[in-house]
Amino acid sequence: MIDQATIDRILDASQIVDVVSDFVTLRKRGVNYVGLCPFHDDKTPSFYVSPAKGLCKCFSCGKGGNPVHFIMEHEQMSYPEALRYLAKKYGIEIKERELSNEEKLVQSERESLFVVNQFARDYFQNILKSHVDGRSIGMAYFRNRGFRDDIIEKFQLGYSTESHDTLAQEAIKKGYKKEFLVKTGLCYETDDHRLRDRFWGRVIFPVHTLSGKVVAFGGRVLASATKGIKVKYVNSPESEIYHKSNELYGIYFAKQAIVKQDRCFLVEGYTDVISMHQSGIENVVASSGTALTPGQIRLIRRFTNNMTVLYDGDAAGIKASIRGIDMLLEEGMNIKVCLLPDGDDPDSFARKHNSTEFQEFIQQHETDFIRFKTNLLLEDAGKDPIKRAELIGNLVQSISVIPEAIVRDVYIKECAQLLRVEDKLLVSEVAKRREMQAEKRAEQTERERRAAVRSMENSQAASGVEGSTPAAPMTAGGYPHIEEAAGQEVNSPFPPEDNYVSFIPQEGKEGQEFYKYERLILQMIVRYGEKIMCNAANEEGQEVPVSVIEYVTNDLREDELSFHNPLHRQILTEAVAHLHDEKFTAERYFLAHPDATISKLSVELTSSRYQLRKSQVEQMVTDEERLHELVPFLMINFKYAIVSEELKHMMFALQDPSVANDEEKCNAIMKRYNEMREIQSIMAKRLGDRVVLP
Repeated sequence: MIDQATIDRILDASQIVDVVSDFVTLRKRGVNYVGLCPFHDDKTPSFYVSPAKGLCKCFSCGKGGNPVHFIMEHEQMSYPEALRYLAKKYGIEIKERELSNEEKLVQSERESLFVVNQFARDYFQNILKSHVDGRSIGMAYFRNRGFRDDIIEKFQLGYSTESHDTLAQEAIKKGYKKEFLVKTGLCYETDDHRLRDRFWGRVIFPVHTLSGKVVAFGGRVLASATKGIKVKYVNSPESEIYHKSNELYGIYFAKQAIVKQDRCFLVEGYTDVISMHQSGIENVVASSGTALTPGQIRLIRRFTNNMTVLYDGDAAGIKASIRGIDMLLEEGMNIKVCLLPDGDDPDSFARKHNSTEFQEFIQQHETDFIRFKTNLLLEDAGKDPIKRAELIGNLVQSISVIPEAIVRDVYIKECAQLLRVEDKLLVSEVAKRREMQAEKRAEQTERERRAAVRSMENSQAASGVEGSTPAAPMTAGGYPHIEEAAGQEVNSPFPPEDNYVSFIPQEGKEGQEFYKYERLILQMIVRYGEKIMCNAANEEGQEVPVSVIEYVTNDLREDELSFHNPLHRQILTEAVAHLHDEKFTAERYFLAHPDATISKLSVELTSSRYQLRKSQVEQMVTDEERLHELVPFLMINFKYAIVSEELKHMMFALQDPSVANDEEKCNAIMKRYNEMREIQSIMAKRLGDRVVLP
């Protein structure tokens, strides 16, 4: 791991204008710079760079951040990779913390496996270009498929001769260890301890990681080399560096095009990807003939939420096109399906058409997944009522996993029309499925929580710890113990498992009034968290300083409330945990956060259009000077808004027949309702201009 001191040096050395200028033509405009945004098709310059703040931001698509964020987004790198990129640019030596012997061994082994794969890639490429069999068999095959030389070079294609151990002998000769040849899957060991090549007699397709490292290989047997071999493709086995469920063929070459087009085409095989690239369509990846996995879906989601699945027009292609769709929907992806003409696959279709023709065909023939799946299953079901019932259950299951309530509702209405059934029936069935799914998730969470508690208890027992320190008492209706807020440590108001319970649904509530105040409070925390906003007296009558983080934490704790958004709760928890770290600055900490979601949100909170204009800089100073009145104002409005919303949703809960008929549940909600009403009355008095009706 890169130590914090080195990270700070990299951040200090990285000049935002210098970094962005490597990729974007910038023109000076006042105190800032402006250019065409590299993250979308920008017609007029909307990408602003502020040297004073060290930030960049596109006011059209919203992307930007500090130099690390820019490199992560533009080059599609991870946080550590972006830091290393900038360190190399500015000549900074990377100092990483001392690894344990076990960590060193694992790291060394991983690096060795990548080195061996790199050697194999170069070896296969050299055989393809220089060996007589490579040119006459391997290169002939690729050219017969219509692949140009530049495409063959781009995808680093290769060939392995029909000799069963040539690669193994060459690798051992050059000093590569036998164990790494076996662990990568390039070779396997026979019963008599001889090394044999796995990919002999095949053309080779290297599989690359997101950063371009060769992680595995796929080999296709050729007709002239079959000799009784029935398996057309052989792939590298799972290893320390290769997990098939987390890799997509072509993602390294497609990532920037996917971001630019905001769409990913999914195909089945290696040659499909290569042919589409050659035809000019680069935003395409392959699942390598297997059903999509959650890991692969999350990889695509890093670049876009929009996916079009392209498959063969035959029966097998049609069946394959609906595999894994539920998982895509569950991840919030927008899915369309396009079946190619019967007899064509993406490879053959791409060779017959140029990019414009191919994309026009897709636009004209791609279908929303619900309509596609409904029509497909209706055709199979015919007039059989049992099969139609199964069809409805199948579609309901797919709709139920969609996270967005509005999207579910639209699909339910469309599905009801296609199936000629009442909306109410589908709504009821979807609700039942979602309730079952929620119960399963809750059970799983509870099992994990209990396992974690048992693990902690066992750990404490092993170390001789009898129990944890009890939480500090809360003061009813008054400010929590101020000496705790002013001390060296403030306990997090939220438990590690983040079990904050709210009656307000977490989906689609971004437009509510309380959410607006919640985000503004979080903005104060990120911008000014460590700043002292007021003084307060402790039990001894002494005045002690209170920071923004401490004030917000204790003010929420006073009324047993919390932020509604889990990400906001995480940020506040981390702010509390690090507040008393030496030289802690909330803005710097969260802008450089290794979690991309947190760091990007922090960029949004610290950079706004007016901040990037010199005429508005005074506004920032004014906010800091007014923290003592601005933060309490935001807090009381947030708490009043969220309590009002909670009360409304508790009334909805009481109208639920399952609750109304359960005396225990009903009494618990009523008790909580009365408590919240009392809190609301107190808040209304503080606000002064609100009236709470009895």
